[in-house]
Amino acid sequence: MSLLVHQIGPACTVQDQGRTGYLDQGLSRSGAADQLALHEGAALLGQGPDCAALEMAGMGGMFEATQPVSIALTGAPMQANIDGSPVVWNASHTLEAGQRLTVGAVMQGTYGYLHAKGGIDAPLFLGSRATHLTAKVGRAVQAGDMLPTRPHADNVNMKLQPDERFAGGTLRVVASFQTPLFDQDTLDRFTRTVFRRGARANRMGMQLDSDGVGFAAKGQLNILSEVITPGDIQMTGTGNPFILLPECQTTGGYPRIATVLPCDLPRAAQTPAGGQIRFKFVTMDEAVALHAAYLAELARLRARVEPLVRDPHEIPDLLSYQLIGGMISATE
Repeated sequence: MSLLVHQIGPACTVQDQGRTGYLDQGLSRSGAADQLALHEGAALLGQGPDCAALEMAGMGGMFEATQPVSIALTGAPMQANIDGSPVVWNASHTLEAGQRLTVGAVMQGTYGYLHAKGGIDAPLFLGSRATHLTAKVGRAVQAGDMLPTRPHADNVNMKLQPDERFAGGTLRVVASFQTPLFDQDTLDRFTRTVFRRGARANRMGMQLDSDGVGFAAKGQLNILSEVITPGDIQMTGTGNPFILLPECQTTGGYPRIATVLPCDLPRAAQTPAGGQIRFKFVTMDEAVALHAAYLAELARLRARVEPLVRDPHEIPDLLSYQLIGGMISATE
């Protein structure tokens, strides 16, 4: 009742929605970098979004089913096949016992997700199955591991039109505690600047690069460390912005120029290296309305799921299908 891992890329971890309520003990939320992908996988498999999935950073792996299992693939599109036959991304499929799913390199974006019916049954820790590498909670998945799943073969061959969020774009932000420390000229330049996601990026955060001088706040050396959350944009001593992600530290003293809205964090996390990002300030009232619309869209995901029509050329056992069921004799 599991997926046997034959090959696996680096930094692939089991993730769910993360654990909350432990910031005062120095433990940040962790959880999937792209929370929307969790909801998409849940919709495709007809289950709750609290189920754990495998998060694949840039590269997937090869997985063998030990029992029939329903799977779904969401997030950043990756090359994928079952026993050599290509399969559609952002869709659900059946793995029969002994079949192998191969997930290759990412084609766009950063994080892809492998879901299983019933979720990946990793151990619970403080109410979550999420791996938190920086806190040494769990570890990255390795070749030879068994990913416990439930044997299922229903709710398969479904698809869902993905939300396009894998090439960067505009991130909406609200003012943070230290935003007033940045003068208006600096804030205006911040929103006019086209940033590029730099090479320094992981589940803790991602550095942004830009042309021209960096960004600095007045009196930033006197800022006391205080609580920070995913989405906060810190300005380092070099003037480069860092967008904090699920495994960010719980406190920090760098000035925060703004905070990315939770509904835009999937787009931020999925921006590939070199992808362009811009920022747009919105009011708190606008942010609340945007978040409410995002939650409503999540609730509608299951209604958007539709049957996946397979290409006959990609079905190796085509002759085993009953293709003329329901036909009647012309003489009757």
